Amino acid sequence: MMLLYRIILKIRSLYQDMIKNVVIKVAINQGLKVGDNLYVQGIPNFGSEPFLIEMGDNVTIAEGVSFINHGGDGRVTKRIEKYKDGRTFGRIKIGNNTFIGKGAVLLPGVSIGSNCIVGSLSVVSSSVPDNTIYAGAPAKFICTIEQYGEKLLANTTVYPLELEADRAKLEEYLIKNLPHTYKPVRK
Repeated sequence: MMLLYRIILKIRSLYQDMIKNVVIKVAINQGLKVGDNLYVQGIPNFGSEPFLIEMGDNVTIAEGVSFINHGGDGRVTKRIEKYKDGRTFGRIKIGNNTFIGKGAVLLPGVSIGSNCIVGSLSVVSSSVPDNTIYAGAPAKFICTIEQYGEKLLANTTVYPLELEADRAKLEEYLIKNLPHTYKPVRK
């Protein structure tokens, strides 16, 4: 039975990869600009105006990221005489070597700099400068990329790096050797 489950999961994964690749190709055909080495996990939502999106080199887009290129709120306000002519459209730009976390929402008119990390489930409503980490709803400054890198090095999980070439061996090592320690409660 487990073999059947694994086959079903593999088919699902292949199907999702196919859909992801089609979504990206259609968006590029519609004017999405992407640099070299774009990595997308899951199926992105480039909105109805992918031609308003530009991404640099070495950009990673995690699963469930949404690019909101215009304000759908006009469906309400255009029925009110005083506001009937109001519309919102905005470009979205992502710099080089930037990571956008799972489920993040990028709103119209934002620019995310190079060497940036946007945390999972963040709502980016204002631009993010180079070399920074932003997270939250709305996304706010957390720290610089240098501060994050130092913290990462100080708290790194140590294991034989050659295990990264074989995922099964890495997982086996982590199961056996990763300590059962957890972050303290914040006060």
